[in-house]
Amino acid sequence: MPIYEYQCAQCQHEFEALQKMSDAPLTDCPKCQQPSLTKKISAAGFRLAGSGWYETDFKSGKKKNLAGDSSAS
Repeated sequence: MPIYEYQCAQCQHEFEALQKMSDAPLTDCPKCQQPSLTKKISAAGFRLAGSGWYETDFKSGKKKNLAGDSSAS
């Protein structure tokens, strides 16, 4: 389940909430009880780096490692 960040427009309280993607966004601030929450845009909780599926699953021809192939243009 993803973690979403919220901020209250009334009291500026910020917090994170663990929710299903199908859950409706929260609206009421837990601090001031006003219906003024907005969902913040934040970075994803993971990063694709190093060798992994995205490097090895999309091979073409005889190439085994697209990132490490010095002849690739």
